[in-house]
Amino acid sequence: MSAETHAVFNQSPPFADLNLVAADAPLRGALAGSGAADEMPALLAFGAAWGTAERLDLGRLANENPPRLRTHDARGRRLDTVEFHPAYHALMAASVADGLHAAERGAPHGHLARAARLYVAAGVECGHVCPLTMTNAAAAALAAAPDLLGAWRPRLTARSYDPRFRPWFEKAGVTLGMGMTEKQGGTDVRANTTRAEPAGDAYALTGHKWFLSAPMSDGFLVLAQAPGGLTCFLVPRHRPDGSVNALRLQRLKDKLGNRSNASSEVEFAGALGWRVGPEGRGVPTIIGMVQLTRLDCAVASAGLERMALALALHHARHRQAFGRALIAQPAMRAVLADLALAVEAQTALTMRLAASFDRGEEARTRLLTPAVKFAVCKAAPGLVYEAMECLGGNGYVEESPLPRLYREAPVNAIWEGSGNVMALDVLRAANRAPEAAEALLAELAAEADGLPGVREAVADFTAALRSPDAEARARFATGRLASLAAAAALVGCAPAAVAEAFGATRLAREPGPFGASDLGPATDLLLARALPET
Repeated sequence: MSAETHAVFNQSPPFADLNLVAADAPLRGALAGSGAADEMPALLAFGAAWGTAERLDLGRLANENPPRLRTHDARGRRLDTVEFHPAYHALMAASVADGLHAAERGAPHGHLARAARLYVAAGVECGHVCPLTMTNAAAAALAAAPDLLGAWRPRLTARSYDPRFRPWFEKAGVTLGMGMTEKQGGTDVRANTTRAEPAGDAYALTGHKWFLSAPMSDGFLVLAQAPGGLTCFLVPRHRPDGSVNALRLQRLKDKLGNRSNASSEVEFAGALGWRVGPEGRGVPTIIGMVQLTRLDCAVASAGLERMALALALHHARHRQAFGRALIAQPAMRAVLADLALAVEAQTALTMRLAASFDRGEEARTRLLTPAVKFAVCKAAPGLVYEAMECLGGNGYVEESPLPRLYREAPVNAIWEGSGNVMALDVLRAANRAPEAAEALLAELAAEADGLPGVREAVADFTAALRSPDAEARARFATGRLASLAAAAALVGCAPAAVAEAFGATRLAREPGPFGASDLGPATDLLLARALPET
């Protein structure tokens, strides 16, 4: 091979060894806007650690070497264990050490500080976020069983990752998974057929789950039909005597993305489970957990979008075409600025929602959590694709992180309730508490006052809600509500020109394809805020 013909030039350098928080002005602004500036030193240290070449490469390795199920040993004894590549364990250990599995509840910015870290980590590798999300959220459901929560909480919050397959009470730190859906039911969990028969101070569960999330966890929150109706249970991986509980892992799901994380089918063959909450109250018991997992879906999707945008900007600043850097080309500049506007808005929106959990703003969390999940998670695949196109063929090949981000992007829109479920949930919440919904709408409108399209967004949402065919218009209403909330969030944390551009291009009218909006003087500002020049 000739050195002359194989000279490599006009290629962007590796995107690595940078501080992922210092390089993200919108994220830092979102925290400052919520009064959490005191979190910044620790968050900057986190951004430096997760931006190293080594940490970024762990994401690649964990996805190129997906988990494997081992149902039996060489002698035919059941194992029902899942084996992971060391890269996955390294990511889990780092995330647990940084508290991504357990928000500091009661701290002034516990949920917000954790959300900011999750946002950064998800851009590096999103699959391992699944067990972190469920472990963090589990306390909300376990609150219905104080004795169980008291026994498990020290291990659920410990910053010690222990992947060993041994009883939970022998470990310093544990994780929890979830098993809700069945073959015949899916989202309709009330159609579940898994049975739970009383057995002393516990229950014996018999049945099948179509998706058991994170089957390597130390326990699972499960819905099953008890004598009194659909009920929530905590099913440990091991019984109190130390023997393995009767969870028979059938196979791991072969998923489009989310490759580093295991999802399985499972048979419960008289598995021991402890009741969480009253019999027949399974859905109300689990809903507090679901609110938190939905928040994480939105935050993680925003993190995926942020990483895709950063990769596109990095490439455009270093790649020459037709005698100029791509970033200097007006058409490319318009696309990148439009992407940056979308990401900045979604960053502000998700961080403001996380702050609502810290502040106990029940109307916001109840109505906006499904709306934000709907809008942010649904936008992610299209945004990541557009960022991929900015790199051309270099973005489409597997050596680039972008194909992995693109495959990962759809899962958060599906997990914890698809788009229709989210939109109908918004409708249901608004109808059950109309006065609270009206007050929140007025509050958002006041926060975004003066921006183009605010009145139209309020009118659109209200009209759709009151329409005779409200269910058919639920997606439209939910999208308008989320856009209004994003505009309000931007006013609180971004430069006025950014909020104005968002109002003009997202509230006052339906946005066109990326790059079709005239962002005017906000263009340069958006690009500078999205990623500093290096």
